[in-house]
Amino acid sequence: MTDLDDLTIYQRLDTAGMLEQIKGLPAQCQDAWKKALHFRLPPEYRSADKVVLLGMGGSAIGGDLLRNLAHHLKRPLIFVVRDYDLPPFVDENTLVIASSYSGNTEETLSALSQALGTKCHKLALTTGGRLAEMAERSGVPVFTIEHNSPPRAALGYSLMPLIAFLQQLGFFKDMSAEVAEMLGVLEDLLTKWNETVPTAVNPAKQLARNLHGKIAVVYGAGIMSEVARRWKTQINENSKAWAFFEALPELNHNAVVGYEMPKELAAKLFVVLLRSSHIHHRTLLRYEVTSELLKQSGIPHQIVDAPGKGQLAQMMGMVYLGDWVSYYLALLYAVDPTPVKVIDYLKKRLSEVK
Repeated sequence: MTDLDDLTIYQRLDTAGMLEQIKGLPAQCQDAWKKALHFRLPPEYRSADKVVLLGMGGSAIGGDLLRNLAHHLKRPLIFVVRDYDLPPFVDENTLVIASSYSGNTEETLSALSQALGTKCHKLALTTGGRLAEMAERSGVPVFTIEHNSPPRAALGYSLMPLIAFLQQLGFFKDMSAEVAEMLGVLEDLLTKWNETVPTAVNPAKQLARNLHGKIAVVYGAGIMSEVARRWKTQINENSKAWAFFEALPELNHNAVVGYEMPKELAAKLFVVLLRSSHIHHRTLLRYEVTSELLKQSGIPHQIVDAPGKGQLAQMMGMVYLGDWVSYYLALLYAVDPTPVKVIDYLKKRLSEVK
């Protein structure tokens, strides 16, 4: 097995520099936050009672996290659309945000083109591409992402502007204290999980070793449910490995029954349960009972508690752990974390048919 404490492997296997992208997340979040605070939205956008975020992959996860963070708000309702079509409920009181890092995501462009034919409020988040051209041609405000990375490594620019925009429109209270706590937590975690910290005292390296050779299944509840989704996609894209996610308490009504068969699969699985102090107390009890059921079925598993106190800090702290774990897991599989050749192939094949 690859020795994660051998610092020579990072340059040898990580040829595109994903390590520096992960290490740069705290600074990226801070930069995105500061820039978004100075981006002025049209005042009429305050009338929105619904926010619909159009996006795929790394460009959509910010909307998922925002929805969990804003679950307590009476308005606006937040929806994330990962598809070609705009929801039929979009109206003049809807803010449609098209988020595409490249600006060329065909599903997002399709849905935005439909939105342009409605009276809804519109906004684009992108580095450029066809999305920027379409928005500028139609007079739609464009928040330009100034960051060079794969889309999944630009989470700071996918999430922080959304928080700033909801604050500006009066839907969130002043989030400065929560953001400051989150940034402090991420900086602290960077010192504990980076590549120079030995495996013996590095929880991210340890968890990656536990997942090596296993199918990862990630559980989350409440504000951790979409963090579990992020873990799944990061393991898929960075580690080039199978992974799945599910949400509590729903999984207690079905998935737990499936622990029995096929029996030979139990040893090939590893379940990670992401836990937060902000989760409903009855659901926290379900974590313990679910862990008992996994143990009874001989399924390796681990409960991981979120760092920090506030919801934003806990969400992003656990997102950050998933980023590090998926990165180390890629090295254990001796693969470069950055390239996604299968997705490139898919896009090429789809481009051949209009």
